[in-house]
Amino acid sequence: MSSSTTGLVPVHIGQPEPGSEEEQGLLFRRERALNRMGPPEPLRVPGDVPWERHGLVPRWWGMESSDCPAAVEPGFFSGQGHEEFQRFLGGARQRGEVALVFAVVGHADGDRPRNPLSSVDASVRLGDQSTSAGGRRLPKGMRPEIAPGLEGADRDLAIRLLTRPEGAPWWSLKLYGSQSYNGDGSGRVDHPAAGELHPILVDSLGEPVVAAWTSPEGDQRWYLIPDATRWESVLGWLVHRALPEYVPAALRRARSPFFIDPDLQTVGEQSARDALEDLEARYAAEKQRLEDELRRAKETAEPVRYGLLYGSGTELVHAVARVLTVAGMHTVDLDEELGGTKSADLLVGADGMASRLVEVKGASGPAQEHLVGHLQRHLETWPQLRPDETVSDGVLIVNHQHKLHPSERTAAVYARPEFVASLDSLPVTVISTVELFNWWRAADWTAIRTAVLGDAAAQSATPVNPPQPPSAQRRRWWSGGRHQ
Repeated sequence: MSSSTTGLVPVHIGQPEPGSEEEQGLLFRRERALNRMGPPEPLRVPGDVPWERHGLVPRWWGMESSDCPAAVEPGFFSGQGHEEFQRFLGGARQRGEVALVFAVVGHADGDRPRNPLSSVDASVRLGDQSTSAGGRRLPKGMRPEIAPGLEGADRDLAIRLLTRPEGAPWWSLKLYGSQSYNGDGSGRVDHPAAGELHPILVDSLGEPVVAAWTSPEGDQRWYLIPDATRWESVLGWLVHRALPEYVPAALRRARSPFFIDPDLQTVGEQSARDALEDLEARYAAEKQRLEDELRRAKETAEPVRYGLLYGSGTELVHAVARVLTVAGMHTVDLDEELGGTKSADLLVGADGMASRLVEVKGASGPAQEHLVGHLQRHLETWPQLRPDETVSDGVLIVNHQHKLHPSERTAAVYARPEFVASLDSLPVTVISTVELFNWWRAADWTAIRTAVLGDAAAQSATPVNPPQPPSAQRRRWWSGGRHQ
């Protein structure tokens, strides 16, 4: 081993050395292929990866690979690359070590042709080439989660990959077998998928988007990562977590400065390192817990936030009803209760208090004054609908100027002084949804109850826990029975 590579772990790279004649020749052949068969496979590993910073030395095509404990993007182009990869596997097998392989799934540029009849638009050949893994590109905005029960180095990889940019693409992963045809014409031979896929990150349906594939013999471990993943993050994980856990002898052979030999450490070193690893594990677990808590809180809040600030119609009514229920009031959907639009939108009350009719309206511009008159008529006709149930007053909740950002809207729903003054003599309270939103956002349940039911309602009810995000099954967005 030369002095320039002492302490560096060799890694097989399945492409020519950057800037070499071999790379130029490959790029030329691929450019020619572009005119005949569509876009060629891009070179996955860029030339500016800081290998030495991570304690690694790359072994490109034409270089010895049998002493490499890991391979990055083993590629076979025009018959090249196969021999180097086989020597890599043979060396690991002779040493009795697991061969670690990193393969990239998909193409972030998204301009490669897709076969609408195929169940996959990205795939990677594994092991003996009769098994592949791949699937469809997932919709934008999908945020993966760490697979249940994941521990050790693989959990650390999952945490690293969760830091990918928000718009970075993901692909589903599933194992596939292959088919071949006998040369004598005797028919087709099916080759079932071999090995096992171990999820590392999963989508909202529980399907893997990052995974480790292990060969049936257990001598190969392939990590399938999506395109547009920073190699620096993956290589740092390889040296600091993957090799120590799966191929620790590789670091010892290279005399890597990153290798920690427990047999040569003092009690003080071991104690400090154990404490540090425990701290890192607890930090990762707490970080994941808080991220999950934030995600659940956002899922719960988003329908209410959007509904109150930008909604109209049923969406707005649902958001208002959810807020009033969380504030501790009984809320009934009168359209559902009475069948049709016979009265106001909601009947709202609290224990020991008369209920009130709540009309909810949205307006893209200034609110029309006649909305107050509509609510007055609902108050007048209420005794005909439910003579045994008294309502005291009405509340008009308006999402006015909802096409504007809340900061750009007028603070009050109505601005004409004469009309505003006339409201004092009417049994109607007018509230803007921006006001309601700010009270809800601050968990000021007393302010909400007082605004809707009056001063006497300030201590009349206890807020309830906010409802969980809606499940796949359609449910009413608020609870609470009819106030008697």
